[in-house]
Amino acid sequence: MMGEKQRPDPVERLTVCLLMVNFKAMKAKRIDSASAAQVKRILVVEDEDNTRHALTKLLTREGFLVEGVSNGYEALCYLRRQPVHLIVTDIKMPRMDGITFLKELNKSFPQSNVIMITAYGGVDSYLEAMNLGAFEYINKPVQIDELKMIMKKILDADGS
Repeated sequence: MMGEKQRPDPVERLTVCLLMVNFKAMKAKRIDSASAAQVKRILVVEDEDNTRHALTKLLTREGFLVEGVSNGYEALCYLRRQPVHLIVTDIKMPRMDGITFLKELNKSFPQSNVIMITAYGGVDSYLEAMNLGAFEYINKPVQIDELKMIMKKILDADGS
């Protein structure tokens, strides 16, 4: 019908996703293999550009290898190509929100370590995130010392 939106072909969507991941990988800093074994990989999933860039920069300064993506869909694409030690994700995002992303993680990457962050904290979303396996739930604005303490707990407990 005219005026009706066509859904993108799944193969086309996957191709676009892989191209985005490859492009971001080309932009990433190169590190030698000895260093790579020691560096902890963190994925920041946040639709607000300023917050994503700030978290990425701060965590990189802390010695982590950090990649940032803007929604759950991009995060799943990234994780299919590159495992990470920890995921820090927003809840409210376009395309795929944090709760849906967490559900998808449980299907494809059930051992994922996840910290949820949100500016729209509520008891219902907190309980749902925790029941779905999030390690912690932090309200925005994120306090970097609190985030670092939680990350240390997760990485120490995981043996990472």
